[in-house]
Amino acid sequence: MQQKKTRVGIIGSGPAGYTAALYAARANLAPVLFEGFYSGPAGGQLMTTTEVENYPGFPEGVTGPDLMDKFRKQSIRFGTDVLTDDVDSVDFSVRPFVIKGKKFTCEADSIIISTGATAKRLDIPGAGDGEFWQKGVTACAVCDGAIPIFRNKPLYVIGGGDAAVEEGTFLTKFGSRVYIVHRRDKLRASKIMQERALHHPKVEILWDSVVTIVEGDTVVRSVTIQNLKTGKVEKREAGGLFFAIGHVPSTAFLQNQVELHESGYIKVVPGTCQTSVKGVFAAGDVQDHVYRQAITAAGSGCMAALEAERWLVAEGIIT
Repeated sequence: MQQKKTRVGIIGSGPAGYTAALYAARANLAPVLFEGFYSGPAGGQLMTTTEVENYPGFPEGVTGPDLMDKFRKQSIRFGTDVLTDDVDSVDFSVRPFVIKGKKFTCEADSIIISTGATAKRLDIPGAGDGEFWQKGVTACAVCDGAIPIFRNKPLYVIGGGDAAVEEGTFLTKFGSRVYIVHRRDKLRASKIMQERALHHPKVEILWDSVVTIVEGDTVVRSVTIQNLKTGKVEKREAGGLFFAIGHVPSTAFLQNQVELHESGYIKVVPGTCQTSVKGVFAAGDVQDHVYRQAITAAGSGCMAALEAERWLVAEGIIT
């Protein structure tokens, strides 16, 4: 096991982690960043995204992997020590804190957690990796809805909560019609969101229904819907399928050493990235259940690095 020591240890990559590393490195804090490996692709969810059209500075768009490669290289340029390693556990009861990876152990005076969250997906034939995932099947309408393949096509959203209604109504800007597929006979969404879906002229709810297969050629062309009460099966034209059934924040390795919301997201002091443990900060989707965008993740990564630096100064660890 190789040993490391740093003023700022960063767990997780993606827009939040790499931005935090960039700011910490430019402050001469020589951060050590665990970018992951087996636990998920280094670079986060954008590594499975094809075209990113809403990140500022790229008027022609950029692929997710290319964008994250630029983030990574920029953080390294200023002195970040990037470890391609997974974190198994942390110990916040000791000072410095201890980060234990599979290949490296690191003592860190402060820590930034940026491990992100993973969208929940259903195991539907045709919707998986290597099939039509990111070829018409996605889990973020705000991220992907404006892509040309979805325009003026019937679009399907799986879910029954606020997220499903919000994503469904957002997609009405682009699709010819939006169908919310819900396996029950009533929505779980809040009353105001239900009213929004039920009265929108371009939204139709398919009650008691599930998607059983996704088909197409180079992109999604159809979905098969089964009604769970009648058993009726119908193949329907589709330009896209959107999962809106929630996210799972990557916090299991923390073993409840910081306070979490009931949904599993890390609690931070409002308006900051400070967790319940002094000197431990959280950035990106691991603490953001509202926006979940690359640009907001990057912004919070900047915030976390600046807060970590100020905390280190206040504690007398650096001058």
